[in-house]
Amino acid sequence: MNAHAAWAIYRFEMARTGRTIWQSIVSPVISGTIYELLSAPVSFFEVACGYVGAAATKSIILGLIILATSWLFVPIQIAHPVWMLVFLVLTAVTFSLFGFIIGIWADGFEQLQIIPLLIITPLTFLGGTFYSTHVLPPLWQKITLFNPVVYLISGFRWSFFEISDVSPLVSLGVTLLFLGICLAVIWWIFRTGYRLKK
Repeated sequence: MNAHAAWAIYRFEMARTGRTIWQSIVSPVISGTIYELLSAPVSFFEVACGYVGAAATKSIILGLIILATSWLFVPIQIAHPVWMLVFLVLTAVTFSLFGFIIGIWADGFEQLQIIPLLIITPLTFLGGTFYSTHVLPPLWQKITLFNPVVYLISGFRWSFFEISDVSPLVSLGVTLLFLGICLAVIWWIFRTGYRLKK
């Protein structure tokens, strides 16, 4: 792996974030600059590390700002701070990988909104964000286990309150599985040139 190339892409993205802070935070970027990198002597892994690392860094910063702000209004105790950071980093990296895939797939901002609107939002609301999945009927408790958001939420809830719908280790395993699937899809995109070869 060419760590220098990945670091250069990461620094470029973070510098662009500083110049266009509101656009970077408010909406993800369908980055046409990815095509410029295809002619550079860097692997898919280095490109993904640079872009996804920058996106995950921004997500983690935002998450920590929100957490710090919430302390101003309600007292918060984190039962397992190390595990909270682990789930925070894994979730940020995984969703950044997923966003990278969507960014390559989407032709414009309109198409980009389809996935968050029709998939991510329903999965979030049905993933135990505002309730425990134990309050659901038994059939729906089984169905909801196919929702990856359940495991992310459960892992975070356990790290704060030691309460979870599924085992923290299962939550960790499913999150790592989702991360691995996203990496495999990105590898396939670069290997086949899907949506990259115009």
